[in-house]
Amino acid sequence: MATTAPAAPGIPRSLFAYAIFYGGMVCIAGVLANKQVALGPLAVEAGIFAFLTLVVTSSAVAELYGRDTANRLVLIGFVPLIFSILLALLVLGLPAAHDMQPERLAAFDMMMMATPRIWIGGIIAYGTSQLLNVTVFHALRGKGEGRMIWLRAGIAAILSQIVDTLLFITISFYGVFPIGDLLLGQLLAKVVLSGLLVPPLVQAMVVLGRRMDARA
Repeated sequence: MATTAPAAPGIPRSLFAYAIFYGGMVCIAGVLANKQVALGPLAVEAGIFAFLTLVVTSSAVAELYGRDTANRLVLIGFVPLIFSILLALLVLGLPAAHDMQPERLAAFDMMMMATPRIWIGGIIAYGTSQLLNVTVFHALRGKGEGRMIWLRAGIAAILSQIVDTLLFITISFYGVFPIGDLLLGQLLAKVVLSGLLVPPLVQAMVVLGRRMDARA
């Protein structure tokens, strides 16, 4: 007698799409951080752009599906983050092909190699700041739905980026060199970017998510 396979659990279309997007941004943020970019008078590591998309996505998921779902998204994000680090270490440890150009190998090694303190700092800063972002964004919501998304997103993003910067730079570089100027510069740049970019992007992702789910 044939048996019917159990139905797959229903996953909202936007949640599925945002989860995939989130996992990709978790992995690419560390690679982009190897370049410092100038934004007018501000200097910031380029990984901030990918990291802000994590803030935007987790906030949008919190608005659409609640704090618990957003927190699970953040926790699941540790999987691609840690696995990508382990995979990078594996690739760095494998011998290069004999016909690989030395300058390309040197550039790859310089870009992908990091100290254990930087790896650990990145993991701790990611988890703490992302969970903080979801907590603050949801707490400011109160009892109403869709109230002042842009304001809640801005406040949560700024606070989470301050914590992220303090944790990452302190864990990674304290005692290696004076970190005061680096902290001040990164804090200023990230606060400005968080205040300008995150609110409209969260609002847009919430609207897009509702439209995606309505068409499912």
